[in-house]
Amino acid sequence: MLPSFAVKSHPPAVERGHGPDVMADCRARMVDEQLVRRGIQDKRVLDVMGRIERHRFVPEARSHIAYGDFPVALGGGQTLSQPYIVAVMTEALELDGGERVLEIGTGSGYQTAVLAALASTVCTVEIKLELARSARARLEAMGFENLSFNVGDGKAGWAEKDDAPFDAILCAAAPRLVPHELREQLASSGRLVIPIGGMEEQQLELHTRDAAAGSGFRIRSLGAVRFVPLV
Repeated sequence: MLPSFAVKSHPPAVERGHGPDVMADCRARMVDEQLVRRGIQDKRVLDVMGRIERHRFVPEARSHIAYGDFPVALGGGQTLSQPYIVAVMTEALELDGGERVLEIGTGSGYQTAVLAALASTVCTVEIKLELARSARARLEAMGFENLSFNVGDGKAGWAEKDDAPFDAILCAAAPRLVPHELREQLASSGRLVIPIGGMEEQQLELHTRDAAAGSGFRIRSLGAVRFVPLV
């Protein structure tokens, strides 16, 4: 349930078999060429994406393109989203380290790892059991301990209602309308980043709970995107 693409360009891929120093260099180039040059400014986001080993979240046969400026196919209709989109969504949440975050669409776990490195607690929901199992095993092997996992319908939010509200919610799949349950699980002044639309046209939106706003939310578009549908 990860985003498909937003902006396309093609930096050099990594040759198969290269070691950790080469991968570290690829991460540094990814941050500089794909994120900083496109306006990502949050230093914590840049630092975390420069450290998390993105190639561990893709099939081994595709690890050599893990740091490219495009989504990477994971199989089963799933993709690991373009690094720039991960950065845009994460930066929009304005995490400072103390938040409780809800993620809809665990996917491979890469976005989950980025959130977990920036927030106090991350609760993540995935509808596909095998994806959830593999992501959990991968993230636990990498040492993440501030995660809770659920398998279920992301439109319903987090099943354990007593764990809500959340300071931030990131939805990594596109509904046509914002699910009411996600808004209801958002804390006062909380932020929800979500793609809205059908298969042909979607907008990435930031919804901020604000009692002074007419609808109770301020809404800002973050640009055109294409995500897999929220199912």
